[in-house]
Amino acid sequence: MVLLEQTQTDQITLTDAAADAVRELLAKRNLEGYALRVFVSGGGCSGFQYGMALEGNVRENDLAIDQHGVKVVVDEISINYLAGATIDYVDELMGSGFKIENPNAVSSCGCGSSFRTKDDQGSTSAGCGCH
Repeated sequence: MVLLEQTQTDQITLTDAAADAVRELLAKRNLEGYALRVFVSGGGCSGFQYGMALEGNVRENDLAIDQHGVKVVVDEISINYLAGATIDYVDELMGSGFKIENPNAVSSCGCGSSFRTKDDQGSTSAGCGCH
């Protein structure tokens, strides 16, 4: 298996806070050797939606980035939508969770879980279904 190793961190950036949160999740679930999989799928109220999972099976064509002691893996399709994105973990009064700042998104849902790119401007949404 040959992984696409990312030597520059300009593809996706994982903040210290996000790395700490991932390490804590991995430790709580006793998942040694797992990575954070970040992906984009169709759907959401703005056209695309973000997804994340703890992944024990890194695929052959995945882009693998090691940051702050955490391996982040992204499939070859999703990286086109996530290039330059920053993954952070926020702990705010209204709740805590992962937050993605994506320079490729020209509009996003109010809750930040879905987005639209400049190439997808013609899509329409029926309103945000964030809860």
